[in-house]
Amino acid sequence: MKNLLLLSGIIFTLISCSIQTKAQNGKPGKEGVSTNSKIPFNQKLADSLGADQYGMKGYTIVMLTTGTAKIEDKAKKAELMKGHMENIGKLAKEGKITVAGPFLEKNQRDYRGMFIFNTKSKEEAESWVKTDPAVAAGIFNYEIFAWYGSAALPLYLKHHDEIAKENP
Repeated sequence: MKNLLLLSGIIFTLISCSIQTKAQNGKPGKEGVSTNSKIPFNQKLADSLGADQYGMKGYTIVMLTTGTAKIEDKAKKAELMKGHMENIGKLAKEGKITVAGPFLEKNQRDYRGMFIFNTKSKEEAESWVKTDPAVAAGIFNYEIFAWYGSAALPLYLKHHDEIAKENP
């Protein structure tokens, strides 16, 4: 899970950064034109990913927060968290979830983790997050946000299993 979170954080950071092309003389290049691009545009791939002209598309982010349920039974809580992880895996295999992972430190908003769902529909994302046993039990609450990011984001999941020695 730590590897998934680290990979998710790196991808999120890279996508969030703006990219500026430079001409060969070090000055800014022409808008929309990369002077040092060696990778040709792939219309078929762009179409298959639902990319717009910028290679981007809409997603929905769900921020998990601490819920109101206080489950003292450690076995019950472990069972719910196991279901939480299994549900993430199921949603990923179905192509619904693109990124998932916990936050490693406490924060002012009480965010515990996040999902990036492969949909622009907040309603659809909410229906998917409600399939999570830990959400249903009240361990987690959630907030939902529309987000615009690289249409290629789902491709990283294809390689995650190749770099993970263990599953959480």
